[in-house]
Amino acid sequence: MSAHAVLSALSQLSTTGAVAVTAVVVLGVGGLVGACTALRGFSIRVWGAVAGIAAATSAGIAAAVWSALRPLPPQLSVQGCLGIAVGVFGVAAAAVCLLRSRGQGRVMLAFATAAALLASGAAVVNEDLGTFPTLGAVIGHRAPPGMVETDFAAVPGPQREVQAGDPVAGVWRPPLRAARDGVLTHVEIPGAVSGFAARPALLYLPPAYLDSPRAVLPVLVLVAGNPGKPDDWLALGALAETVTSFAAEHDGLAPVVVVPDALGATDALPLCLDSQLGNVDTYLARDVPDWIAGHLQVDSDPEHWAIGGFSYGGTCSVQLAVRHPDVYPTFVDISGQDEPSLGDHASTVAATFGGDESAFAAVNARDVLAASTLPQLAGVFVAGTDDEEYRPQQQRMFAAARAAGMNVRYYELPGGHSPQVWGPALARELDWVAERTGLLGS
Repeated sequence: MSAHAVLSALSQLSTTGAVAVTAVVVLGVGGLVGACTALRGFSIRVWGAVAGIAAATSAGIAAAVWSALRPLPPQLSVQGCLGIAVGVFGVAAAAVCLLRSRGQGRVMLAFATAAALLASGAAVVNEDLGTFPTLGAVIGHRAPPGMVETDFAAVPGPQREVQAGDPVAGVWRPPLRAARDGVLTHVEIPGAVSGFAARPALLYLPPAYLDSPRAVLPVLVLVAGNPGKPDDWLALGALAETVTSFAAEHDGLAPVVVVPDALGATDALPLCLDSQLGNVDTYLARDVPDWIAGHLQVDSDPEHWAIGGFSYGGTCSVQLAVRHPDVYPTFVDISGQDEPSLGDHASTVAATFGGDESAFAAVNARDVLAASTLPQLAGVFVAGTDDEEYRPQQQRMFAAARAAGMNVRYYELPGGHSPQVWGPALARELDWVAERTGLLGS
């Protein structure tokens, strides 16, 4: 096996699977035994100080994370806080042994166990949040085997001969020299009409788009969460793995996926509205579709376009579908809110429309649904079973959408407000999106 193949295999090793969890448990137990051995002989006061430092530090970190990420719910569960406490306990034990050295062997043991407990604690937090699902994600490797990253300038331009049909799978005949891999790339999508200053978008082009003659494919627009960036769909939404697997199962066919920036900055929160915070609605409903139509050879039928997202992006997806059913008649709302929010309703209305409730209601999806009938729209609402903050909001949006005559479904997946839900939800719904957008037959 080549070195590249070995590295590729290692990069795909799960950091949250059964083997990884077992290793974390063994490492953590061994580290705790080592730390307790290193502290043996110290007074109860020292033990209490070490434990107190660990508890106070983990609580402080959890509070700081919650404060920084509001209005999101707390991002660290009890499990995550315990992981932090375990790691800090190891560091504090090592510091005590260093300051009150009772032999070089004990100091070395303390530092070794501190390293083990830090690694174990970090792994527990990662398992809770799912930020780094594989070893490759830890070192920044984003594209799985079967996908390459390239410059957009290297992507083949328009072709005179194409394979188009409804469904596309019904007419698709892979060329003799079919492309085996899809590509990831980044592109600038300017806010020509909206004036919105967006960061580069992420773009996935499946093998069938790169073939000649190419398939005329549908479009899936995805929006990431807040705080965040488009590439979060790779680390937090398992986008690359999902679309690669889908294309492999369908002779290279998959939607063209565009992940535009709907924030402007990592910690910005413009709420996917046209408001005092920026014209994100126009950017996503006008500028992004115009750029796609002008720069990509894709299906131009609006019925074959969909939008989706997780957390903030989930809220955006239903907002855009309800406000622009002629652009995005299909949506996937994963862990979204029941209305755009900066933390509370009054503050949100004040920041977006200067306190004008009627102006906010005119663009808020739940209010629009209460006064509309939209049977042409179809969507999915997904929530985590442990997501106490967003799950009830998803249920309210599902009820409002169903009352407006929309073709909608709601279900829950194991997990909280985390990638444990977001990636599996996309993988589960990609077949449905492909059917709705004319890629696959129903």
